[in-house]
Amino acid sequence: MEGAKPVTLWVAPQATDRHQRHQVATASLTVIVTAVGITPIVSTRRRRTTLSPRPSVRLLSEPRRVLYRLDMDLRALEYFVAVAEERSFTRAAFRMYVSQPSISQQMRALEGELGEPLFERGSAGVRLTRGGEALLPYARECLAVVAAARTEFFRRSALLQGELRLGTVSGVEETAVPDLLALFHERFPEVRVELVGGTTLPLLASVERGGLDAAVVARPADPLPAALGSHPLLDDEIVAIVSELSHLSALLELPLSELARHPLITYGSDSRLRPLIAEAFEAAGCAPNVSYATRDVPLNLALARRDVGIALVAGSDPAIRHASGVTVLRTVPPIRYSKILVWRTVPRPSAALGAFLDAWVATVDAVPGTVPSEHLPRRRNA
Repeated sequence: MEGAKPVTLWVAPQATDRHQRHQVATASLTVIVTAVGITPIVSTRRRRTTLSPRPSVRLLSEPRRVLYRLDMDLRALEYFVAVAEERSFTRAAFRMYVSQPSISQQMRALEGELGEPLFERGSAGVRLTRGGEALLPYARECLAVVAAARTEFFRRSALLQGELRLGTVSGVEETAVPDLLALFHERFPEVRVELVGGTTLPLLASVERGGLDAAVVARPADPLPAALGSHPLLDDEIVAIVSELSHLSALLELPLSELARHPLITYGSDSRLRPLIAEAFEAAGCAPNVSYATRDVPLNLALARRDVGIALVAGSDPAIRHASGVTVLRTVPPIRYSKILVWRTVPRPSAALGAFLDAWVATVDAVPGTVPSEHLPRRRNA
């Protein structure tokens, strides 16, 4: 962030009574006002005594209370948050597109300004000290305020720039996502969009630690972490794909108890859908006999066509439409799941992500989130 103005951060230790809490609230306002480049004018009748333990720190003294004024560069705070979230100087440098020595130099300068270490380095990686844990929420607040100000003025001037890192699981080709990305590119051509494919659990972890801005994933069985927001994309279900040469192709649907008697071809253990399928079989009182596991849905369908086994795949996967020599059957009971968009709400979304979320709400959220009906009824692909 070239030419960035320093951020003024007021830290009040042990703010316990009402007077101190009021002063801390005033200090927080100072952070917000100063972060967007406005110099606050503060009038007070209290006597102010200025000391200089270090050139970069001014100490304001009043009865039973001490305030430290710290002038920190926004880039240093960005580096600090990156190291704290990645738990590694190397990964933080990769995330911020700088060299590791640059990160280390900035952190040494920040620790010198604060007067105490922020990180502990050990064989297990980097972790925050008590001082680092104290600074982290303030740093995130400062960065969020600046990002919000940029978002507002980028939108006002229609000059939105930057980068959007979006992860996706497979099977979004036939959803509203491609149309949304086309619309987003038309409105914000200066934003560079990086698409990353993967499975649900790694994508979720990447969003949580800031490696991705957002991701389309299968909704996890457990509640999402409090720091993640979500929007629905579609409701889907797992379907059974059998060879048209199999006697099972004459059925209208397949009970899970019947499926358990045949070799199954489905997703690998790194897919969120794999435990979902296992849970459905367990609830039905049986266990799946998975003989082949791969994320390559066209390969799964090709194996099913040759009657190697029965493929269990997402009903919305576009590969089903182009498969030949197979029959698509629903399972009993149905194995349903949802796909959602997730993103971090803290710190506040970047300008590019904020614009993308606005576009999502205006387009995807306005469309009922269901799989096209032609994917789900029994159908034979000739």
